[in-house]
Amino acid sequence: MLLAISAMLITSFTWAQKASPATEASGKVNGATINIKYSAPSVKSRTIWGGLVPYDKVWRAGANEATIFETDKDIQVEGKTLHAGKYSLYSIPGQKEWTLIFNSATGQWGVTRGGETSEDPSKDVLRVKAKPVKVATLQEKLSYDIMPKGFALRWENLEVPVSIK
Repeated sequence: MLLAISAMLITSFTWAQKASPATEASGKVNGATINIKYSAPSVKSRTIWGGLVPYDKVWRAGANEATIFETDKDIQVEGKTLHAGKYSLYSIPGQKEWTLIFNSATGQWGVTRGGETSEDPSKDVLRVKAKPVKVATLQEKLSYDIMPKGFALRWENLEVPVSIK
């Protein structure tokens, strides 16, 4: 009996330790509170951009569930209006330019059973462009950082800054 209970506890603990743990970035940008909830995968010696995450295909902008972007006020993202609300955040990574997609459908798993992203283009609220920047230091875990002028996605050897006003 004790052995069975120990096995269940170990299994439960292991199950709770996701390979891509859920995390959150929060901060203020021009008076708006921004929250980004995402699961943070690791590089693990893999090629991320153009490998694990293909170029020119919609990506859930994290692991597991679709990444959630929330703002409590209307904001300007890369010069375009995004109304206060909660959105799934997707992206289309490119070598020279990224498209960031704010989608009104939330709460879905990030990919379908067929392996395609769960983004429904008919529910896209906003699409903006951003320029990726190569960085010298390896960022092992994906992270989002909220800064006074916007936010940035950082992972592997890349940073994608997005301006917010």
